Amino acid sequence: MAAALLLPFLLLRTDAADPPAHEARFEKEIQAFEASDKTNPPPQNAILFIGSSSVKLWTTLERDFPNHKVFNRGFGGSHLSDSAAFVDRIVLPYRPGFVLIYAGDNDIAAGKSPQEVFADFKRFVQKVQAALPDTKVGFISIKPCPAREKYLEMVKETNAMVKEYAAANDRVLFIDVFTPMLTAEGRPRPELFVKDGLHPNQQCYQLWASIIIPVLEQPPR
Repeated sequence: MAAALLLPFLLLRTDAADPPAHEARFEKEIQAFEASDKTNPPPQNAILFIGSSSVKLWTTLERDFPNHKVFNRGFGGSHLSDSAAFVDRIVLPYRPGFVLIYAGDNDIAAGKSPQEVFADFKRFVQKVQAALPDTKVGFISIKPCPAREKYLEMVKETNAMVKEYAAANDRVLFIDVFTPMLTAEGRPRPELFVKDGLHPNQQCYQLWASIIIPVLEQPPR
């Protein structure tokens, strides 16, 4: 009898202890973007960079893309699922002509499978295209990190799925920064990272810009 009375209480405690959705961690950052947009709105039909800390820390974005209107909505530690969750708030209101997203390595390091990451990317694309059918989405491939080299095969698998998906979708592009970031032996190039072996340094960002700019300037497919 006592055990039967205790069971609902235990179930209640378990439910109460469940963590909030992953994206809830970033609510304050998203609110800060929204507050900034009210006083300093980004230009319409510009190029939006969104994703995890590799985007957030790209502080030279405007200098690296001098001939393009670009703006940054990266939020550190985020997953692809988080960018998908906030599409209505920090993508659609800007009506960007092009969205460039970098995310995925945090996801894999947190235990998500390549299939889960790919599904989150498709969800992101579908939400953007449903509201903004003329907007292009570019996936900046997941980078090979010295600090996360053990996940290299999973990164390759995820990138391959996105590349195949992009080839079949006129408004989706796969941007390969992964291959140029490998040594001749197929290992991550450490000189492209800050000391943590995880985040890009300025040399890496310049490499990325040199790869992305021709994609932005290519004629429509």
